[in-house]
Amino acid sequence: MNLRTTYMGLELKNPLIVSSSGLTNSLRKLKLIEEKGAGALVLKSLFEEQINNEAQHVIDKDESNVAYPEAQDYIHNYVKSNNLGTYLDLIREAKENINIPVIASINCISSNDWVQFAKDIESAGADALELNIFVMPSSKNLNSNEFERLYLEIFTKVKEQVSIPVSVKLGSYFTNIINMANQLAVRGVNSLVLFNKYFEPDIDIDKLCLTTSDVFTSPKEIKKSLKWVGLLSAMIKDCDISSSTGVYDAEGMIKMILAGAKTVQICSTVYENGFDVIEEILENLQTWMKKKNFNSIDEFRAILNYDQIKDPFLYERAQFMKHFSNNEKNAIV
Repeated sequence: MNLRTTYMGLELKNPLIVSSSGLTNSLRKLKLIEEKGAGALVLKSLFEEQINNEAQHVIDKDESNVAYPEAQDYIHNYVKSNNLGTYLDLIREAKENINIPVIASINCISSNDWVQFAKDIESAGADALELNIFVMPSSKNLNSNEFERLYLEIFTKVKEQVSIPVSVKLGSYFTNIINMANQLAVRGVNSLVLFNKYFEPDIDIDKLCLTTSDVFTSPKEIKKSLKWVGLLSAMIKDCDISSSTGVYDAEGMIKMILAGAKTVQICSTVYENGFDVIEEILENLQTWMKKKNFNSIDEFRAILNYDQIKDPFLYERAQFMKHFSNNEKNAIV
């Protein structure tokens, strides 16, 4: 079976990518990911918010720093440079030791420092850059257009400074995600990654405190991104679509490719099942292709997206009224 594909202009031996996480933060793990057969990988994100918090923590430890703005600037710059330097070293090591595409990742909430960081990442040899952007819409005084403008501003400033492909990893919290995708495509985005996994709080009713919910996705969450992969792969023609939510096995991967995904990113399933799951998914993908007489990925990609199915309204439907009206005998009275 021919599993080869392209993603953001990069040649991949297959469409499986291990996404940005603790699975991709060391050369040892990167080598193992390549050994198990992944087509590409996304390095663990460089977090703007984490770097800023770390710098502020160092400043707050010594009260004398507060009185000297120059000291604060020095500490901020030192912490940022140190974190970036470590990240650039990982990129260089990866490019020297593995042969699959290495995609860097920046988790950013502003456009202040990331333009220069992006240039440094390109210089270190990264094959592409994934911008993991999320601005929390927590102000009642800002409308949705003002929040969305920040996404476009960050992307545009980075894209203007680098020649490597740039993708944007989005969340699903947009009033009109198709419009946002189109605006990014018009500005030259090479790929949209659907969707981001955000921190979500939970409540411990015994201890009466806030805690964290499960950090992993589940197979059921595939439906969150499947609809939008099917829609965006049909409506946004100028960039690739990469799926990044709820794929645990070959069945999930096949569904995403049928819906139009160029690549499929996995993470939670590797944490829960080990790196061997990469081989398992690819082997089962080939078994399915052989059973269905598909010789290449391109033969079945997007054959079930919004443009290709007989009833595209299935992708748009939001309510269950038709389903329940046709199954009244099963309704709960």
